[in-house]
Amino acid sequence: MHLWVDFPFRGFEGWRGLMHKTRCKNDYLMTQTTLEKTKVNRQGRALAQANPKLKGGYFVIGDTRPEEIFISEELSEEHRMMAEMVTEFCIREVQEPFFRRGRELEVTNPADREAVLALLKKAGELGLCGVSIPEKFGGMALDFKGNTLFSKVMANGFSFATTLGAQTSIGCLPIVYYGNEAQKEKYLPGIASGELVAAYALTEPGAGSDANSGKTSAALSPDGRHYILNGQKIWITNGGFADVFIVFAKIGQDEKLSAFIVERHFEGFSAGPEEKKMGIKGSSTVQIYFDNCKVPVENLLGQRQEGFRMALNILNGGRIKAGAGGIGGAQFSLTRAVEYAVGRRQFGKPIADFGAIQYKIGDIAMRAFASEAALFRTADNIDRKEAELTAAGLPESEAKALAIREFAIEASIIKVKGSELACYATDEAIQIHGGMGYAQETGMEMGYRDARITKIYEGTNEVNRLLSVGELTKRAMVTKELDLAGAGKKIPAFLLKQLSPFRSRAGYAEEERIVQGLKNTFLFLSGMAGKKLGRKMIEEQEIVMNLSDILAEAFVTESVLLKIKKLEGMPAADKAKLDVQRQMMQLYFYEALAKARKAALEAVASFASGAQKRAYTRVVNTLLKPYDVNPRELRRNIAGFVIEKRGYCF
Repeated sequence: MHLWVDFPFRGFEGWRGLMHKTRCKNDYLMTQTTLEKTKVNRQGRALAQANPKLKGGYFVIGDTRPEEIFISEELSEEHRMMAEMVTEFCIREVQEPFFRRGRELEVTNPADREAVLALLKKAGELGLCGVSIPEKFGGMALDFKGNTLFSKVMANGFSFATTLGAQTSIGCLPIVYYGNEAQKEKYLPGIASGELVAAYALTEPGAGSDANSGKTSAALSPDGRHYILNGQKIWITNGGFADVFIVFAKIGQDEKLSAFIVERHFEGFSAGPEEKKMGIKGSSTVQIYFDNCKVPVENLLGQRQEGFRMALNILNGGRIKAGAGGIGGAQFSLTRAVEYAVGRRQFGKPIADFGAIQYKIGDIAMRAFASEAALFRTADNIDRKEAELTAAGLPESEAKALAIREFAIEASIIKVKGSELACYATDEAIQIHGGMGYAQETGMEMGYRDARITKIYEGTNEVNRLLSVGELTKRAMVTKELDLAGAGKKIPAFLLKQLSPFRSRAGYAEEERIVQGLKNTFLFLSGMAGKKLGRKMIEEQEIVMNLSDILAEAFVTESVLLKIKKLEGMPAADKAKLDVQRQMMQLYFYEALAKARKAALEAVASFASGAQKRAYTRVVNTLLKPYDVNPRELRRNIAGFVIEKRGYCF
């Protein structure tokens, strides 16, 4: 067993260079190395000791039981009623008018612009603009699971989902989490009712992923009553008609950003024309400008230089919600495609009967089901973490922000998974529609164009893939929250077990083997790459993204396996549906294993050579042994069930 003698238990040390340069050169990866040294930090550590499993990234090093996760089938009656109300609103106010008009809303058209504002007011009347806002300020105060569900079902609202999403998330949450009482009382009731439209202004022409390099400046006026803002922001959602903007700028020579609440009527504020975009044309997107813009000092949001940390925390929540929207959009596209496939006949039968079409239907359903398992698992973890922090004495707003921050790794994984699924599903839905999918009247081509932005906003998927690995490694190497090296020491025993002809195949032993194999593959290759490349790791983004793909599959496979086990323990489970759900799990495992093996072998080939490469390849092949299922039969069975139910039904 000489292969394991030099297993790099300390190989993670080589990632210190990555962590150092990450903090210095890529600000989306430059998250806080420790929480503030305050009561928040002390209580957070005490809670972590009480419940070590409730920690972001724990899934890599530990085991989770089915009863410790939340699944969508456990959503409350209140959650379901809200989802039904949102879906009905989207159908009545967005979908039906679209099909009557035969075209999408375009805010460059004055009449459509007014229609979007009217929709926002109607949403406010129903309480939908205040889902994230405390009840005392006129909001619904939904928990994070409820907000996640809201984002998922709002995908039925086409590009209006982007408008309302900005209103309920990045536009108002900085005030909810970081505003003082006076700021909350002044702005939140109007945002909750839809009377005030909110926007978020971070990105600049020279500061996209490197957000902290922004040039927008703020200087205190001679009389000390105002901050004078100068600069420019781009890609501002809702910017063409927003009343309130959360704006990030550096005060004087500060190293980090501060945040300000800027009103549209402030002297020195102006907005450019609507951008002409590929998709989400019903959403306003403009540039905004500050020319000696006078912002009252009381509109500084939070503490000076707190803006960058604030922006990152808000984006973590936004990433999960973007992923939720992608999953919801995929489910909607699948249902539309199934409806068309059942009605469209060729060669004497519905095209839904053809294997090539069933392949697409089964594949989309499987991916949506698995991604949703990871989505609600994470949303519930955030709620539970918030409850722990609140019970420890933290103010509610701080507890909410820190709980979301805790699961930044999972947030990035979900954002990438959800957005890639949205783009894949809309593309395949067009293909199922054939020529009609390319025609404007079905709405498929609009969905295809709208979905594409999801891989860009809330941090590009490339940034998020780098972030998931960088953040996990930082928690191992800098804050010492996760013992990756300790977990890595268990790999040789796991390898020996895989080589044994007597390993168990009873129950879910094979699926559990795959989940642990994925985790161990990530740990093994992270250690070897860190040992080999050291401080050069930051320059090898392709390898880091390979590792990110393996990490993501470890999280999603474990989530869907835990969901199936939990479903089996629920007495009211639909046996026929549960059988199909098991098959979706099996198909996902089959696909995840293939994707992870490709990523792992590509990583090995990228940093190893000769005998070392051959040895590492043997390790990977042992860790990721094949999964003996019939993918064709699985897809056909899944598709048959979905077709029978006339759409996504899980």
